[in-house]
Amino acid sequence: MIRTIGLLEFNSIAKGIEAADAMTKAAEVELLRAHSICPGKYIVLISGDVGAVKASVEAGVEVGKQFIVDKLVLPRVHPQLIRAMNGTTPVNEVNSLGVLEFFSIATSIVAADAAAKAASVDLIEIRSGFAIGGKSFITLTGDVSAVQEAVEAGANIGEASGMLVNKVVIPSPRKELFDQLL
Repeated sequence: MIRTIGLLEFNSIAKGIEAADAMTKAAEVELLRAHSICPGKYIVLISGDVGAVKASVEAGVEVGKQFIVDKLVLPRVHPQLIRAMNGTTPVNEVNSLGVLEFFSIATSIVAADAAAKAASVDLIEIRSGFAIGGKSFITLTGDVSAVQEAVEAGANIGEASGMLVNKVVIPSPRKELFDQLL
């Protein structure tokens, strides 16, 4: 089970690839993702023990330097986080819908973790950078009050870093909308 993740977001694809190599050589980590995103950025996502993830991210920072847009080391990740990042969360019930939108992928991951820990909600997806101009967004569901609490917790992360674009809570979305999100 994944407990700690690290992420580096670059504005140079070439530096991102070079840093991914350095990161995987620096410590015993699992490379979860390493690829380009819109608009011409590159992300590297790893997992492992806290110490290994920290060492790996530090190695990536050393290589990437001025090309780094954002970074994170997130220990004790919520169990739903990786499923939501992979878009594989099953949604069995149409409930209220929360949406958080960010300028940064790293911020969306930290915000999703905070939202999932703040209230009894189900993370649906963390969409990151693909065909959305390098932005990211989170969708989550649950009872209205839980969704409101989770959205506020996630929004606070984005507001503190200046990366929040917008947030919404839709109390009773139509099932057709959920079908389009899944």
